[in-house]
Amino acid sequence: MSEFLTLRGSIWHFVRRVPAEFSELDRRGIVRHSTRIRIADDRVGRRAARVAQKLNEALELHWKSLATERPTSSLSPYDDARRRARELGYDYVPNEKLIVLPLERILERLETLVSKGLVQDPGARTAVLGTRKPDAFLLSQLFEQFEAATKDETRDFSPDQRRIWRNGRKRTVESFVKVVGDKPVTAITEADGIDYTEWWRERVIEESMAVKSANKDIGQLSRMLKEMSIRRRLNLPDIFKGLRLRGEVEKSRQPFDPWFIQAKLIAGSALEGLNEDARFVLYVMMDTGLRPSEVVNLREGTIFLDAKIPYVKVEADGRRLKTEDSAREIPLTGIALAAIRQRPTGFPKYRDRATVLSATVNKYLSENGLRPTKDHTLYSLRHSFKDRLVAIEAPDSLIDSLMGHRTYKPKYGRGPSLELKLKFLERIAFTVPDRLA
Repeated sequence: MSEFLTLRGSIWHFVRRVPAEFSELDRRGIVRHSTRIRIADDRVGRRAARVAQKLNEALELHWKSLATERPTSSLSPYDDARRRARELGYDYVPNEKLIVLPLERILERLETLVSKGLVQDPGARTAVLGTRKPDAFLLSQLFEQFEAATKDETRDFSPDQRRIWRNGRKRTVESFVKVVGDKPVTAITEADGIDYTEWWRERVIEESMAVKSANKDIGQLSRMLKEMSIRRRLNLPDIFKGLRLRGEVEKSRQPFDPWFIQAKLIAGSALEGLNEDARFVLYVMMDTGLRPSEVVNLREGTIFLDAKIPYVKVEADGRRLKTEDSAREIPLTGIALAAIRQRPTGFPKYRDRATVLSATVNKYLSENGLRPTKDHTLYSLRHSFKDRLVAIEAPDSLIDSLMGHRTYKPKYGRGPSLELKLKFLERIAFTVPDRLA
């Protein structure tokens, strides 16, 4: 039970003496608030203790702000009104909702203002009577507001993951402002949603943009608006409801044929012009199926060359994995083992820079005629790896374990062992050329 919780009549009350260091700033002496929880409904005070804790947190924040003479410097007017309402023992209720409550609830608030001598205090009246409207911001500020409100969602991102996350959403907001103009977010309408969707439709038709790109952009914008509507209590309309573009096609990357990988990319000299780190990353992908981001973030602590079965371990290590099932151990065989022996501490040149690696490799492959079609990219090596496992009839569960795929199935046991994984990987391993042997 809270140390500031006490019985008063049939209701639990919060009672706390003003600390000496704040007595000159808050002359109330003793602060009393009703929790409005009946003792008969909460005999041991658990619920009341939670309310008392919130009241105490708000009160201490108030005292600290008084001490720094900046009571609202870190809060918007609307948030400060909500804070003040809590300080006075009430939830903040917008005036239009307050006036439809039972009369005794309204009178209780008015009596509080009178009993505490706060009738002439504009801030107290605003807080208790709910007359402060939610604070709006311009559309151009949408991303900054969203980023600040959702810091918990990106706390485990690496710097590069955060850069990619930020840049995509910033571009989306900039495009939306370009189409509908910069205005208060509370002024957006369903017509704005239609205009933006039509702008994307024209790009799909005239610029051959992918429908998937359009819908991803619209989805990100919709999420930001909905999140801020909830967080700031703005009651914004769902302007993109039913407006996703149709005709979205999931286009899969084409896998390289195994003979092409062995003859062109490994045995020959076609990759000699590619910098050594990037070339070795390709080699590791060929016989492990790891994602580019997983290879470049390997380091000494996740590479085990001296183990009975040499292997690498994929773990978060300062970044967010694509899926929970991405954390896994992969035996090293063939060209992957040869490459890791050359780079036993990983690839610091490209660590947390998978996008740079992909751009470098795909450009090189294009310029040197090493992409049989435009749908063949660096990531195609991962698709080839899976096809090779399928060709030797590896169990689906083992394939999923090696690929790090989310299976949406209950997990039982420890999964395939390194020995079992090695058994199948040795059957598909590429031949290592003499220069790397």
